[in-house]
Amino acid sequence: MQNSLDIEMIGQQVKLDNAFLTRIKAECGKVIVGQEDMIEKLLIGLLTKGHILLEGLPGLAKTLSIKTLASTVGGKFSRIQFTPDLLPADIIGTMIYNPGTNEFSVRKGPVFANFILADEINRAPAKVQSALLESMQEKQVTIGKESFKLEEPFLVLATQNPIEQEGTYPLPEAQLDRFMLKVKIDYPRKEEERQIMRQNLGGQDALVINHVASMEEILRARKTVSQIYMDEKIETYILDLVNATRGENKEVSMLINFGASPRASINLALAARALAFIRGRGYVTPDDVRSIAKDVLRHRMGLSYEAEAENITQDDIVDKILQAVVVP
Repeated sequence: MQNSLDIEMIGQQVKLDNAFLTRIKAECGKVIVGQEDMIEKLLIGLLTKGHILLEGLPGLAKTLSIKTLASTVGGKFSRIQFTPDLLPADIIGTMIYNPGTNEFSVRKGPVFANFILADEINRAPAKVQSALLESMQEKQVTIGKESFKLEEPFLVLATQNPIEQEGTYPLPEAQLDRFMLKVKIDYPRKEEERQIMRQNLGGQDALVINHVASMEEILRARKTVSQIYMDEKIETYILDLVNATRGENKEVSMLINFGASPRASINLALAARALAFIRGRGYVTPDDVRSIAKDVLRHRMGLSYEAEAENITQDDIVDKILQAVVVP
């Protein structure tokens, strides 16, 4: 149990270690108009080693946001365009025969980078999706008889288009569960779109994104995030929210085929801590948990036929759960 002095010390450390986030946000703001929520969720992934699935219509700056974030921290960036003819070797790499030396050598694939953009991940078959998701889970890749550790930070940011179903391979629930957050991207507001239009007409390509944060700052921030105080009441609140997806709440039990796994509890706690860090606090509040609950839970629940017939979404169910569970 931590006393108020310990929490105050953690808070002071948070304010020292989260200064680089302001620089990252300012640098991203040069080219990304609006979408502050998406940038915040990307930072949560960066601070917690959590992979993120972005879902939104084309043209909403998903790819640009990820590429810009990679540029601000000076990390190596790889973009993989998922297509039906993609092979696992196109992602992780393969063994290449060299006739000169009469030997096989390893050619590493694009997964060997700090930031991986898996563009339209649902366009590739299950075998290719599994190759990437194995790298996400194990943080290493095996090519031939050799295993290679992936460099930290290692962050996979996958995108998918919610309106196109023809020629796609939806991610199975077990693979969706490996993503810490599923973030839904919406259209910008009218004035934001006016600014986007003016930027592009005025030559946005000339903008240079500066390297404003170091890997050392990120790793130090991750250590501080792990020390942020979480009261036992907040832990209970997280468990109550997750258990409500498993039928404990009668109001939503008929709407769900299956609930969130223990990964949801872990990721909700991690994300709430990261959010407290971003907001400059050394302790987690119920509002931190509520702010991130949809992103953690929406892809970890299966809708029943009743819910689909009534056009009830996972977000609607999370709203019902947040209203029903008592806030500490």
